[in-house]
Amino acid sequence: MIHSLCYSNIFILLRAQFKIGDYPAMNIALFFIVLILSFALFLVPKILKHSTALFVLAAGILITTGWSFEVLLGRSGELRLETVVPLIGKTVTLVVDSLSAFFILVVNITLLVGLIYASGYLKPYYQSKNALRFSIHYFSYLWLYFSMVLVLITRDGLSFLIVWEIMALSSFMLVIFDAEDTSIMKTGISYLIQMHVGMFFLMFAFLILEHETGEMSFDALGGYFRDHSNLLLFILFFIGFGIKAGFIPLHTWLPQAHPAAPSHVSGVMSGVMIKMGIYGIMRVLLFVSHDLMQIGILILIVSLVSGLLGVMMAIVQHDLKRLLAYHSIENIGIIGIGIGLGVIGLATGNNALSILGFSGGLLHVLNHSLFKSLLFFSAGSVYTSIHTRNIEKMGGLMKRMPYTSVLFLIGSLAICGLPPFNGFISEYIIYLGMFRDLPVTGMHQSILVLGSIVGLSLIGGLAVFCFTKAFGIAFLGEPRSQHSSSAVEVGKVMIFPQLFSVALIILIGVASPWFVRPVFEIVSSGFGIEGMSGVAESTIPGLSKISLISGVFIMLVLALSLYRQFHLKSVKVSRGPTWGCGYTAPDPKQQYTSTSFAYNYNHLAKPVIGTKKMMPEIMEEEIFPEERSFSSASDDVFQKVIIDKPAFLVSSLLKKIAVMQTGKVQHYILYAFIFMLIVLLLTWLNII
Repeated sequence: MIHSLCYSNIFILLRAQFKIGDYPAMNIALFFIVLILSFALFLVPKILKHSTALFVLAAGILITTGWSFEVLLGRSGELRLETVVPLIGKTVTLVVDSLSAFFILVVNITLLVGLIYASGYLKPYYQSKNALRFSIHYFSYLWLYFSMVLVLITRDGLSFLIVWEIMALSSFMLVIFDAEDTSIMKTGISYLIQMHVGMFFLMFAFLILEHETGEMSFDALGGYFRDHSNLLLFILFFIGFGIKAGFIPLHTWLPQAHPAAPSHVSGVMSGVMIKMGIYGIMRVLLFVSHDLMQIGILILIVSLVSGLLGVMMAIVQHDLKRLLAYHSIENIGIIGIGIGLGVIGLATGNNALSILGFSGGLLHVLNHSLFKSLLFFSAGSVYTSIHTRNIEKMGGLMKRMPYTSVLFLIGSLAICGLPPFNGFISEYIIYLGMFRDLPVTGMHQSILVLGSIVGLSLIGGLAVFCFTKAFGIAFLGEPRSQHSSSAVEVGKVMIFPQLFSVALIILIGVASPWFVRPVFEIVSSGFGIEGMSGVAESTIPGLSKISLISGVFIMLVLALSLYRQFHLKSVKVSRGPTWGCGYTAPDPKQQYTSTSFAYNYNHLAKPVIGTKKMMPEIMEEEIFPEERSFSSASDDVFQKVIIDKPAFLVSSLLKKIAVMQTGKVQHYILYAFIFMLIVLLLTWLNII
């Protein structure tokens, strides 16, 4: 009876606030009911917590996917609802437009796959962690989802900052799932501090906006940008959103937090959470009207640096998840390159460059969410099996974990931008925009675009090199440790969710026109760019041919695989050790290591990546040198300069101030007395 009265009161409240009577309002009311249901996680038994979280998430995804399709299928230009928040009496505008709808679909796909995968990944933890820990974890996962959706549909500045803060707090709780490890706790705190630094810049930008226009919302940006310089305010927004996205030099939290978090959380954070920064940048760009060339060049240069340094740092990593984290920075750079080119196209009136640049970047948001989450999930499967992330201790996993190996290989090929997978399509569109721009532009812009072509080519080439190393060292060859020797394939509950991501990765590669045309429409309608049909007519036929060739290639590979399997049924197959045809007693130390594979690269790139070798020097008098260990590491120069040095200075200052903590009451009374004297003196001198 009490429960029924409680639910009826909630329904009455929602009915009053949302004016339920039309389809969009009803759906938003249901969304908030689902949000309230997330608290049930603290009431259900431990064994039911995952299924409860999955039910609540599925309900939220069903509702929000309905919003997205309502907008993207053209039934409504946007879903807009103004509601009064209880207690504070403030009106909040919730809007789902085509840009929000696209990002909502990206969020829904990755969050659902991640939570299904989590049921297998978290299974070993059920013995060591209590029910409350799982309640907090799943609750934080759901609220990360709810907060990201609200970030995408909230236009009011204050409300936006509140849900942005909820997103930071919920992701922080997910990162510190293994908080018993002090290093993970420190990483989580560092992450939270940097998120609040980003929030400070966003808050400062919104306060400037409110001071000048009297309104604190995204909708007020149009009026501000018409009457003021656009560059300064955009830079404030860019820094705030860029910290979340992970642009260099604002990226220092990302290589730390991703390895510390559970793998399903890493997949979600890298796949979609950092894209909230991209969404924020694009939302602000929708209103920019002046200084477009300066803003475009700024975004392009930062993105090129992020892409190049991100992949360069990834190559020298030994931690598999840290390697993937740096590749997130690289792919954020690729997305930014597309956005920067789109803004330059707006500045020069080149509609084709604008549409292709923005569309390539926006499609890469979806593509990266698929293959990067797939790679993190596969890395989580490896960690579950061998309990290490160190590539140097892997090897030979292809034989022991065949399904995980194939999944990681597909993700590797996709992230390298190779056909017939999705990463190729978005990068192809960006390339197409740059090559079409070269013949019709001036010298200075041609140099800029040509430099972008070279930069994007270098990023792609280095990515191939990096994942050749990562896959070859981790999955091929002979086991390099006992953990790798005893590896076994993970359960089906961890494999099957990844197959959904693989299906979409392949589908976008072989049916790209189905995905590219809607993205063209989102960009052209959002930015008010004309000529979309002409760009589509000149682009879609080429994509159709690429898709056809990709489909034929996949069918040929499948046919050969089936023929091989059929042929081997009638042949006696013998299996032997790797390299058994030449030398059957190899030692794992005779193989390439992660370090030796990239030795020449390390030598060439040392001024940029700062690789260090740690090995005791062999002295001349040592006729028979003792056994020594060798290791190498690379320092993130931005981490050292932006985070470590200031943190060290503050820590040193606090340690000096700590001498005042004598533990004697009379000293503390003296401090208060001295403070009062100083205040009186300053008052007497009319200083305060």
